[in-house]
Amino acid sequence: MSIVAQAPWWARGVIYQIYPRSFQDSNGDGVGDLAGIAARLDYVAGLGVDAIWLSPIFPSPMADFGYDVADYCGIEPMFGDFAAFDTLLADAHARGLKVLLDFVPNHTSDQHAWFRESRSARDNPKRDWYIWRDPAPDGGPPNNWISDFGGSSWEWDEASGQYYLHAFLKSQPDLNWRNPDLRAAMMDVLRFWLDRGVDGFRIDVLWHIVKAADLPDNPVNPDWTPNRTERDRLIQHHSTDQPEAHEIAAEFRALADQYGERVLIGEIFLPNDRHARWFGTVERPEVHMPFNFQLIENAWNAAVLRDVIADYEASLPAHGWPNWVFGSHDAPRIAARVGEPQARVAAMLLLTLRGTPTLYQGDEIGIGEVVIPADRVRDPQELRQPGLGIGRDRSRTPIPWDASPFAGFSTVEPWLPLNADWPTRNVAAQDRDPSSLLTLYRALLSLRRGQPALSIGDMVLVAGDDDVLAYERRHDDVRLLIVLNLGSQSRALILPADAIVMEVLASTLPARTLADVLAPDEGLVLRLASVR
Repeated sequence: MSIVAQAPWWARGVIYQIYPRSFQDSNGDGVGDLAGIAARLDYVAGLGVDAIWLSPIFPSPMADFGYDVADYCGIEPMFGDFAAFDTLLADAHARGLKVLLDFVPNHTSDQHAWFRESRSARDNPKRDWYIWRDPAPDGGPPNNWISDFGGSSWEWDEASGQYYLHAFLKSQPDLNWRNPDLRAAMMDVLRFWLDRGVDGFRIDVLWHIVKAADLPDNPVNPDWTPNRTERDRLIQHHSTDQPEAHEIAAEFRALADQYGERVLIGEIFLPNDRHARWFGTVERPEVHMPFNFQLIENAWNAAVLRDVIADYEASLPAHGWPNWVFGSHDAPRIAARVGEPQARVAAMLLLTLRGTPTLYQGDEIGIGEVVIPADRVRDPQELRQPGLGIGRDRSRTPIPWDASPFAGFSTVEPWLPLNADWPTRNVAAQDRDPSSLLTLYRALLSLRRGQPALSIGDMVLVAGDDDVLAYERRHDDVRLLIVLNLGSQSRALILPADAIVMEVLASTLPARTLADVLAPDEGLVLRLASVR
């Protein structure tokens, strides 16, 4: 058996994130759904990806668009029912696609039956399933913690005379993972979906799930400035990344491993040294991949990204597998951040780095900045902290499939506005254009699938000209050189001293003949031959 076949699917594959509300509406209500996703699976499979990750599809009041879960073992009627889910799962598997769900363990909706019970009385058996505390001596909140969405992390409950903790909206009370009954119930949730046949989970805000036992004040951030979110006034030292959370992650992993090649991807926003701890150890592994957001968080600059890649690779334990993400339902669009020409270079970077890439829906057609009129803002984070540029609606707009009314997404006005250029920037238009970004993505995904050097090979950073990020991918005797011009000026093509170019395997430009100069905004994948 080849080493490619031996590697787990999640290490050699590519994950495609679907935001269900915005992928395809099948019933004319302006909101995407499971049947709509199923109807577009041929498109997804045709891209050349290996798995789809669905943002939450569970019953929810939608205060935070599904990240406020009211029932972990149900389907939100807006998206369909279990029959629709089972059809989607079977149809995806029939096309060779894995299906990952979004597991939200830190908090529930305040409409969840567990919280209704917990809130009903101090002596209710589920009271301790959430984090309740008496007021501080002055009658105020128990500590100084700040919600990620602004304001205190504590909400007063008049009926029971205590505060409950919420790291996000007040309608998203935090669960108490120190309670063994809660912990067992959440393990049963994972077991429910694994038994149903899902292939793994992306675990939302995993580093949040345990808090310091005595809930001390968080330290003040001396570097905070008013143009940053209110949350950043404090350093979340006691409210996140507690040692006990790793024991829970290891328990998740032990359960997943009972089901074969399932994958757990943890959402972790931490510095490299703390981020790497979430792999666990060989003896007690935790998540397969702590999500790596550094391509989103750092400047689009060759020198900066070279250091980011080197530092991240150096931080990985020997048993750790890297991963990269450039876009998500929370982050500004790639094309909006770096411009359309560089979005092509970004595609090549994402799909040729060592590790598992996650591609976010719509980035493959270069959806850029989408202006959301004030009266159509839906994101609670933006509504609570306007003017900071942190709104997430701009990344959640519907996919434009074609130039028909409402872009083929729906038969009515979608829940969020379409990108303004949707009549020309849509899947159908790019599908017909051999020079489109969509065509480039398909070509790069095909190349990655056919070249073990790109999927599981080693990586070595090499020298490049100014504005050029360059690295080799190697497997057996195959050497591939990736050179990316992150600038708008031509740059020299610098080859390793012991190599010559045998073939141009891919270019971000429509046509390419070998030369010793990189064009502006150009990326190349070159097959090398070693010379002595």
